[in-house]
Amino acid sequence: MGLDAAAAPAARRRWFKRSSVDEALAGYLFLMPALVSLVVFLLGPILFSFYISFFHFSYLDPQNASWAGLDNYLHLFVDPVFLQALWNTFLYTVGVVPVQTALSLGLALIVDRIRGKTFFRIAYYLPTVTSTVAVSVMFIFIFNPTGLLNQLLALFHIQGPNWLNDPTFALPAVMMIAIWSTAGQFMIIYLAGLQEIPDEIYEAAAIEGASGWKMLRYITIPLLRRTTFLVIVMGMIGTFQVFDTVYVISRGDGGPAGATMTVVLDIFNKAFRDMSMGYASAMAFFLFVIILLLTLLQQWILGREE
Repeated sequence: MGLDAAAAPAARRRWFKRSSVDEALAGYLFLMPALVSLVVFLLGPILFSFYISFFHFSYLDPQNASWAGLDNYLHLFVDPVFLQALWNTFLYTVGVVPVQTALSLGLALIVDRIRGKTFFRIAYYLPTVTSTVAVSVMFIFIFNPTGLLNQLLALFHIQGPNWLNDPTFALPAVMMIAIWSTAGQFMIIYLAGLQEIPDEIYEAAAIEGASGWKMLRYITIPLLRRTTFLVIVMGMIGTFQVFDTVYVISRGDGGPAGATMTVVLDIFNKAFRDMSMGYASAMAFFLFVIILLLTLLQQWILGREE
């Protein structure tokens, strides 16, 4: 009897240990499809793309790929099309991110204080979930020389330009499309951030005689610091990766006169038009480094704790 009582705890420990192993194995089996998909469709292509970035590689003739070393990366600095695309992308980012951030914050502040929040959330968010191709085609008609925008300008006796066929105005036109289609998305993020600010802080400030402007400057904006960091980083990554809008607007050639050529559009053309997949992979990883450095810079500026 005594031996049976002494053996019982050891048997229970062995049972629990075996049960834990079985549960862990079952968990890994359930994770297996997702892990396999991640490796096959994401991690694997990334590693292979990095590998071929050191080769002169074409999918039409992969057997004759030749070692290029750093030539593909060095050629980026003397490639006039890539340099123009990088400059256009930088201008596009500088023009879009501050405006869409300020506009989305303003919209969030307004919607947060009015009735019918659900309606306005849906109304402003609709452009985000609308097909980018459909939005681009719609704006092609709006920016037409005889389109809605120029007709509106004509009411004020202003001669509107040929927006999408003028190198001076083509990129600003694409910027307007981006701001219109993304402000609602970031407005939703700011609304979520505003909900996290306790009402007691505003009530205490009102008792102290703080005006609405001072509350915005010294309470709302500082407490939205992390939200602003998220919005700016997401906006910056999105602008550096812009492709579909400029592809539709320029019919894939980055025109007029290269004014709407962006880095990702240039990568696409190098990879699938020129079939220079090795060089395109080098461009993609160079873009990744730029985005990473800018994200770290934004984190250093906005992501620090006070």
